[in-house]
Amino acid sequence: MESIVIPESVIGIENAAFERCRSLASITIPNSVRDIGISAFAGCRRLASITIPESVTAISDRAFIDCKSLASITIPQYVTAIGGQAFEGCESLARVTIPESVRTIGDRAFQQCASLESITIPESLRDYDRLAFAFDDTSKLQVKGH
Repeated sequence: MESIVIPESVIGIENAAFERCRSLASITIPNSVRDIGISAFAGCRRLASITIPESVTAISDRAFIDCKSLASITIPQYVTAIGGQAFEGCESLARVTIPESVRTIGDRAFQQCASLESITIPESLRDYDRLAFAFDDTSKLQVKGH
């Protein structure tokens, strides 16, 4: 299964729904989806990019952990929380812009993102674990905001 189009009738992606679908390279998520469950795409190593629809308000724990090929992610303007380890191990992730709507970021959310060069953190961020932005190499990392 390399590509999936989720139907408009779906309102949530269940926990571990696509976990370890190692051949999954692309997915289309409709605007009807409100939440992305725990480990929903964990270990989808070929998933290179995903656009999360504006209807999503939270990204659960480990939602995209170990998506090794994920190079870009668009976090919608209505997301208020990014769960712990949400993007941990996304080795190809280069840039992240966190919208003003985000209030909390869980522990190790962006840990082991070896290619991360730029992250924009909004002034609105109120609660984040001290390890949310723990990086092995910060020599190329640009942090904007906060």
